[in-house]
Amino acid sequence: MPKNQKIGIMGGTFDPIHYGHLVTAETARTNFKLDKVIFTPAGRPPHKKDYAVTPPEDRYLMTMLAVNNNPFFEISRIEIDRPGPTYTVDTLEQFYNELGSDVKLFFISGADAVFDILTWKDVDKVLSYCTFIAATRPGYPIDQLHQKLIQIKEMYGYEVVPMKVTSLDISSTEIRRRMKEGLSIKYLLPDSVETYIKKSGLYQ
Repeated sequence: MPKNQKIGIMGGTFDPIHYGHLVTAETARTNFKLDKVIFTPAGRPPHKKDYAVTPPEDRYLMTMLAVNNNPFFEISRIEIDRPGPTYTVDTLEQFYNELGSDVKLFFISGADAVFDILTWKDVDKVLSYCTFIAATRPGYPIDQLHQKLIQIKEMYGYEVVPMKVTSLDISSTEIRRRMKEGLSIKYLLPDSVETYIKKSGLYQ
C-alpha cells in the first residue's frame, strides 16, 4: 500500500445496498479526496434486532454488484468472515494494522449512526483510528447533529466531521417494505441489485 493514502471505510448492513449509500460514498470520496472507498458489509450486526437480517453472503453479493462499476470503490469480506458479532472497533483496528499507520482512515457513516455512537463498543478507540464522517440524511436535523458533534468532541477530544449529501430519501427498510408489498423498487437501487433480489426471492 503506497504511503499517505486516504482510505474511506463505508460500513453498513446493506440490506439491501441502495443509491443513498452510493451517493454518500462518492460524496465522501470527492470531498475528502480519498484514494478509494472500501465497502464492508456487516457480518452479524449486534444492533439490528428488530428484524431478521438477510444472510451475509447475499448482502455481500448485492454490494459487490452495486460497486463493481466504480474504479474507486472496493468491497471487503473483513466483517463477514470474522466470527462473532460485528463491531466497528474491531474492523478499524484490523484495517489499521493491515494497511499501516501511514494510511489515513476515514469512516463514513450516516447521521443516524452518530446519534447512537456513544453506545458503541470502545467508541474512544473507534474515534482514534479514523476521521469519522457523519453524512446528513432526511429526518436528522442538522442543528441536532451539530449538538451531538460538540458533545462527542467534549467527551473524547475527537472531531466528527459533518458532510452534506444530496438528499435522497431512500432507506433499506423502505425497500424491504416495498418488496414485501409487491411495489416497485426501480430507481431506488442499481438494476443489478434489483435483479439479484428478485431472482433470489429476497424480502418476499
